[in-house]
Amino acid sequence: MARRLALLLGLAAVVAGWGTQSLRRPAARVGRVSRRVARVAMDGKYSPAAVNEIPISSSVSDNRPKKVLVLGGDGFCGWPTSLHLSDKGHEVIIVDNLSRRNIDTELGCSSLTPIATPQVRVDTWNKMTGKEIRFINLDLAADYDLFLQLLKQEKPDSIVHFAEQRAAPYSMKSSKHKRYTINNNVGATHNVLAAVVESGLDIHLVHLGTMGVYGYGNSGGEIPEGYIDVVLPGGREKRILHPAYPGSIYHTTKCLDALLFQFYVQNDQLRVTDLHQGIVWGTNTPQTARDERLVNRFDYDGDYGTVLNRFLMQGALGIPLTVYGTGGQTRALIHITDTSKCIELAINNPPKAGSPVEILNQVAETARVRDLAQLVSQKTGTPLQFVTNPRNEAAENPLQVSNQKFKLLGLDPILLDSAEGLLEEVKSIADKYKDRCDVSAVVSKSYWNKARAAAAGQSAAVDLGVLAQPK
Repeated sequence: MARRLALLLGLAAVVAGWGTQSLRRPAARVGRVSRRVARVAMDGKYSPAAVNEIPISSSVSDNRPKKVLVLGGDGFCGWPTSLHLSDKGHEVIIVDNLSRRNIDTELGCSSLTPIATPQVRVDTWNKMTGKEIRFINLDLAADYDLFLQLLKQEKPDSIVHFAEQRAAPYSMKSSKHKRYTINNNVGATHNVLAAVVESGLDIHLVHLGTMGVYGYGNSGGEIPEGYIDVVLPGGREKRILHPAYPGSIYHTTKCLDALLFQFYVQNDQLRVTDLHQGIVWGTNTPQTARDERLVNRFDYDGDYGTVLNRFLMQGALGIPLTVYGTGGQTRALIHITDTSKCIELAINNPPKAGSPVEILNQVAETARVRDLAQLVSQKTGTPLQFVTNPRNEAAENPLQVSNQKFKLLGLDPILLDSAEGLLEEVKSIADKYKDRCDVSAVVSKSYWNKARAAAAGQSAAVDLGVLAQPK
């Protein structure tokens, strides 16, 4: 494993030599599709992501029903996406080793919503809809031969890859958690790529990445969709991957994934779409809301709870909203319903064989963390509390993001200023299941380094509200 990781890290040193041809090639060869959309200044307010006029790389519209393997299809994003794709007429096979449920046991903190077993979930959906989703328990990082056999047997048109440990705080808890995240995430991704090549099948891989590969506030302007144009010595123009600035071990695995995609697309002409997603908020989608047994998971703890969902849960339960540092961190956001829609759009618009890795920024808008907290505070009357930031990051950062590609494909994203009902839905779910909340799990106990842990130890105790008081 050490040799494999060293090789992957070594690839980073030569990534600037990779990339597509110059942007000045003739538009007819690129299949240029563009539209100018008004630029919106990103000042940390609730603003749609800014966009520029940029070419869409060679993709082919293919709306026919497909057989889709959803790797990690039991998880927070994977489950609603599986239902959405099935609802749209695709044949869905979920592949998951239930590692996220095992982590619940490890952390002693379950989903706020009571989620059914995969078997009950799938059986409920199949009986309600007359469609068929299948579930296979398989560990992608460990069961290569079984996965290869599955590909040869099922011959899927597309693979959606969610099957990675997805929490930055969990990846930073200890050396054990760092090693697990590297081994699981990079091992699973590489096994998928190697298996596709060995199968000899033409399978389109759609991978859920993260906006965190770009870092925050490092670009000095709008973050493009995956690639940037540079001038090399001698005046040579080149398009290369945006430099990687990972902020955690989890984000580092996504950067390593991106390098693996570049290699396998260049070497084996695989068709790969990499989606750099913002922070997901919300819980249910139109499909998961149909029956209590289909409900999606709701993570509220300090390791897995996403920022807006945590605030909404804390507001519903009367826990003062825990804002890390100054709350000046600006983040990209997307609702869980739009995550499912984006995956479908990506599946229906695969890159042509021989095209570069297609990279899209899967975001709806950006917002400053303290502004999100203020929004929830105004709705719930719950005060804010500023606590020591467990992360090693800038106290304040700007963030401008291009999301033009998904808009050109037809996405009309849900925005916070028009999502009053959805915000209230999340709050009502939190209130409904508040008896399942372990208040002690709300505070993050995962520190990026010893200095962050020491700072937290010297700060005042976090107020966990009335639910934490003895009865």
